Amino acid sequence: MQKTITVAHSPDADDIFMYYAINFGWVNPEGVKFQNIALDIETLNQNAIKGTYDISAISFGVYPYIKDDYALLTTAVSFGDGYGPKLVKLKGKKLKKNFKVALSGQYTTNAILFRIYYPEARVVYKNFLEIESAVLSGEVDAGVLIHESILHFNENLEVEKEIWDIWTKLSGSNLPLPLGGMVLRRSIPITKAISYEETLIKAVTVANKNRKLLASMLLERNLVRIDKKQLDAYLDMYANDRSITLNKLQYEALDKFFEIGFRYGVYDMPLTTCDYTIAKEYNNLRYG
Repeated sequence: MQKTITVAHSPDADDIFMYYAINFGWVNPEGVKFQNIALDIETLNQNAIKGTYDISAISFGVYPYIKDDYALLTTAVSFGDGYGPKLVKLKGKKLKKNFKVALSGQYTTNAILFRIYYPEARVVYKNFLEIESAVLSGEVDAGVLIHESILHFNENLEVEKEIWDIWTKLSGSNLPLPLGGMVLRRSIPITKAISYEETLIKAVTVANKNRKLLASMLLERNLVRIDKKQLDAYLDMYANDRSITLNKLQYEALDKFFEIGFRYGVYDMPLTTCDYTIAKEYNNLRYG
């Protein structure tokens, strides 16, 4: 009987784009069936803490809390490079030090950086799709927009602060801004884990090589929430050649992010990213 592995991802365009080469049958996991589940990113973070799924997309911000149960995958990663989530407010509004803000979830990367930078802000957490309307209605003074929301928001709103700017100040660098990636349950046997990661790497590679066709199929099937122009812009930002496997700068950026979290008391220890990825050399040692 074919084994089923649960693979959870968010319904935003970059996650769907990087996964759907598998759903469309362009890449087939060997000897296993991947069952995909789409949930908003903070729900995925919370479920990762509970250990719900075999493989899951997460915010990098949650990883130190799940490091003992999940290995960090090196593929399907999203980083900002001069851009990222945006703190928005009503045009002309002056924010007090203790302004009320809507964030997309306790464990999202942007929320962790925000709370470090604005320690006096009064935080409420909302589904990311509800944040813009909460700011417009006056329920909150400001909100951090993520995912596709950063591409187009109400004309009555303006950007107060880019999370990218917070990142560069806290990190003292222009390293790419770590946002999200994927993890795999550590209880999965190492040979299987390596195979599953290779399948996901292949899916992201195939998606990038066939971007025009795959994007059109997603649009035709109403699998994404944005139009063609916005989808192209979004994929340029978050699902590109730099999403296939972690590169040197991305490793450095993740190490820096985890160090910042430790420095400000968010995490109980700093992490060195390469210590928490799957040991792919196992296959070379075993079969070499």
